[in-house]
Parts: sequence; C-alpha cells; structure tokens
Amino acid sequence: MRTAVFSARRYDKTMLTAANATAGHELLFIEDRLTVDTAVLAAGCEAVCVFVNDNVDAEVLDRLSRQGTRLVATRSTGYNQIDVAAARRNGIAVVRVTDYSPHSVAEFAVGLLLAVNRKIARASMRTREGNFDLDGLMGFDLHGKTVGVIGTGKIGTIFGRIMAGFGCVVLGSDRQENAAFQAFGGRYVPLDALHASSDVVSLHCPLTPETHHIVNAHSLAQSKRGSILINTSRGGLVDTEAASEALKTGQLGGLAIDVYEQEANLFFQDLSSTIICDDVIQRLVSFPNVIVTGHQAFFTVEAIRQIMQTTIDSISAFEHGAALVNQVPSP
Repeated sequence: MRTAVFSARRYDKTMLTAANATAGHELLFIEDRLTVDTAVLAAGCEAVCVFVNDNVDAEVLDRLSRQGTRLVATRSTGYNQIDVAAARRNGIAVVRVTDYSPHSVAEFAVGLLLAVNRKIARASMRTREGNFDLDGLMGFDLHGKTVGVIGTGKIGTIFGRIMAGFGCVVLGSDRQENAAFQAFGGRYVPLDALHASSDVVSLHCPLTPETHHIVNAHSLAQSKRGSILINTSRGGLVDTEAASEALKTGQLGGLAIDVYEQEANLFFQDLSSTIICDDVIQRLVSFPNVIVTGHQAFFTVEAIRQIMQTTIDSISAFEHGAALVNQVPSP
C-alpha cells in the first residue's frame, strides 16, 4: 500500500523500512510536517503515517480524503493531533500505537527528576569549564519524600513503582484506579490533596479537553511550596505561563519537561543557527532550575522498534481488510 510518512526523520526511515521488509508497502518519506499546505504531497497515497506534531484537523482530512487517503496511522499512543470525528465523516480510519515500551518514558521521567533535583546538567556544564565548585548545586534526598503521579496507566504505574523503590510515598490521581498501582503501595487521593502533599508531581495522563492545563495557576498555588514538576506526557497538560510565574516566585522549585504546548514549530528539528521567536520557551530555558528536552522520552531502541512494527502491522491489516485492533474509536 502506498503510504506517505510525514515528519520522517532518519531513524523513522531506517526503522520503519526494517519493519516493512516483509510487508512490502510503498513508503514515501516526507520530512515536512503534515499541514493543509503539505497534504498535497500525499496525493495518490491510500494511507498517511503521522506523528505527534502533524496537523490532522478537519481541513487536512477533507483534502486527504479527496486525494484518496483512507487510513491515518499515527506513530504514537496519543492522537489529540487528529480530528477523529472529521476522519470518520470522510470515511478515513485512524489507528495508533496502543502499546510500546512504557519503561522508556517512565525511566526518562525518573532521569529528569534526578537531573533537575541534583542539578546534574549545571554541574556537567561547570566541570567542562574547569569549575568544580559545589555552591548552588544542592538538592534533596528523594527517600522519604512524597511523589504524586497524575495518570496511573502503564507508564505512570511503572514510574510510581520506581519511586517507591527510592523509598518515596507514592500518591496517585486518575479517573480509573489501577490495581497494579496499588499493589506496590500507591495510594489514590483527590487531585488537590495530591498537589498539596507532593514534593514531586509527575504527569502521565493523555491530553484531552478535561486534562488540558490540568496544571494551572490554581493547582500551582495549592501545591507544596518548592515542589518539582515533571512532564513527559503532552505539553498541553501544563499552563506554561503559569508554571513560569510559579518558578519566579519559588512556589515551583523545579521544572523538567520533555514536552511543550507550543512544541510543533520547535521540536524534532535543528534550530541552533536560527533565532527562536518563542519568548516563553526562551524564558523557561533561562531558569537554572528548569530542564527542557525535545520530546525524547519514548526514544529507545525497544520502543521505536515496537512503534514501527505496530504501525506496519496496522497498515497491512487495513490493506487486507482485517480487523484494526489498534483503531481509534469514534468519539
């Protein structure tokens, strides 16, 4: 099946091609993001393969439908970038990657926490310049601290289990309780109580209208002063302006984010030789107690291999009229 692969980076080409070795689909790799202007590049493709920052809104889907597209496959678990209702109106099926190594994201979240708490990035930059002074690098023991996990699915539960191994008290908030989270000692509390009690809050929930800006000025004001916030899920979960203000006052003691609500025009590209006009991200990276990474928490060999194989399997199933086990349900 002829498939246009948007937002294709070198690793996408290498690993998707490997996964496609026996399936034999015709893959057209396109480095550009999918937008209403680039949708024309998928003309004649029955399927398009997208990623988190592609724009798959109603206008784009209308154009894709007129060009013959009948399947959208996203190389991600989240699908908030896709107007699923519009896809259904256009007779386009939508599939996602429902499961890939949850350890990749959970472990990265722990890494971010350690880095921002113990000032590891600052220390590394100092020693490269011959500065071995410890002033300004003091963190705190995680042992005995309270860690709040918002979203206790597979990733959140693994993160919580790791933090329990550090000797932390682990609190959870989720619409649906997970027995696996409780099995290691995780305890569910109301969201306000989680913020008020936690020394660390880590986000592991999907981005939906209900969770948009789940961390905002109000929740930050109710949080334990000096707490650390970690986000490896979706940028829109955090009101970045509110977080910036909380950092200025010391209400928020540290911030480590692998996702950013305005990341679409920034992440997955080299902008080191350009002027970045996003004042919010520029302000964030100027804080000494902030770490920003470019949406890499998922980026392990195991996770990417599974993402690509699942994507190819879904395209093959669609081509052969088989059941789409990873289909996104209609709203």
